[in-house]
Amino acid sequence: QVQLVESGGGLVQPGGSLRLSCAASGSIFSIDTMGWYRQAPGKQRELVAAITSGGSTDYGDSVKGRFTISRDNAKNTVYLQMNSLKPEDTAVYYCNGANLYTRSGYVSTVWGQGTQVTVSA
Repeated sequence: QVQLVESGGGLVQPGGSLRLSCAASGSIFSIDTMGWYRQAPGKQRELVAAITSGGSTDYGDSVKGRFTISRDNAKNTVYLQMNSLKPEDTAVYYCNGANLYTRSGYVSTVWGQGTQVTVSA
């Protein structure tokens, strides 16, 4: 059973920073892509950032230049450094793993339970 567990959310003032972490557990050989999505109340879930096992990255337009995604392949962990946070960044942030190769076989996608990020004065 593969699980993704996020940590690092919380309340921060506008202009502040937060670092999210997401660790995958289970008998995992590799994960092609790990990423972060977010969903604000009344809005659709959207891509924040994603990173492949080779280090290629992709960012949503609204976070480019402010957020940085990184990963530790040996630990099956992905990080999201969020700087210059704005109130519109307030959302539940979900970790995602895509194309996982495990001892039990191939898994197409796995989601974490989500962590709340609130940007407010």
